[in-house]
Amino acid sequence: MTTIAQRGATSQHRHGGHPILQLLWHRAFSGVITVVAVAIIVFLATEVLPGNAAYAILGHSASRARVLAMESQLHLNRGLWDQFWIWASDLLRGRPGASLANGLPVWGQIAPRLLNSAFLVFVSGAIGTVLGVTVGVLGALRKDSLFDHVTSVFALGATALPEFVVAIALIIVFSILLFHLLPPVALLAPGTYAWSQPRLLILPVATLVIVIVPYIQRMVRAAMIEALESDYVEMARLKGMSSWRVVLVHALPNAFAPAIQVVGLVFLYLAGGIVIVEDVFDFPGIGQGMVNAVSNRDIPSIQLIVIILAIFYVVVNILTDVLVLLATPRRRIAR
Repeated sequence: MTTIAQRGATSQHRHGGHPILQLLWHRAFSGVITVVAVAIIVFLATEVLPGNAAYAILGHSASRARVLAMESQLHLNRGLWDQFWIWASDLLRGRPGASLANGLPVWGQIAPRLLNSAFLVFVSGAIGTVLGVTVGVLGALRKDSLFDHVTSVFALGATALPEFVVAIALIIVFSILLFHLLPPVALLAPGTYAWSQPRLLILPVATLVIVIVPYIQRMVRAAMIEALESDYVEMARLKGMSSWRVVLVHALPNAFAPAIQVVGLVFLYLAGGIVIVEDVFDFPGIGQGMVNAVSNRDIPSIQLIVIILAIFYVVVNILTDVLVLLATPRRRIAR
């Protein structure tokens, strides 16, 4: 006699396995394709930039013989496909090359900036998520109240402000004109990291939090209002459940999926939004590194930073999709 477990295994096999494993497989495959496509595009885009990398290193006063020798060293005398294959092979081996600006290894210069930016993104995202979810839930519970109207107006106003406007306003208020409490720039001494001087992070983190909280708050508020007006919540109230039990057990779990999606989008936004914020506060992160690399036409640095950002986007998208699947019971159960 066929057991229930055997029937479940047969059903899973027939439908391609567990939904989470299916999701991971499909997202991982598409993620690899995406990273490869980004690598090809960024390589071709940097190759068509005007100028010559050999001249960028040696200077325009270098002799023709030195330029030819440098082109041979950088493999610039080979075909485009050969150059891409050599670059991609070295990248997979963990050897992204040397900077054209100073000749130092690219990874040695990017790694400290990457850690600083990762810490800034994590702290800003964590604080913004807690504040956004809290304000969104309270706004839904107090729909059409004074608190709801004030927070909604603030969210709309903050959404319309670019990052650099918020950053400059905070610098004016807390560093220059009204108060002299915080440093206007986030300069770090060589060899130190962002977490060793938290005071320097207050204004950059506050800028990013002010920018991202409205998105989270509005999405969570809308998801909570929809959940609170659903039939199953109404049935729970008719059964005499307390208000907080209805919110915590029935409404909030069903609002998790949209909240997770918007938090994932916020982290993706932060990966690009820190470029402006780091430039304003002179924060030594990967965003400022990208600005400097573009200014100096440091092609290996540009290529490595873009690949790192592409991998980050893919990983965050996969993680977000998995968490959304876990937060949706009817979708995470194999059928």
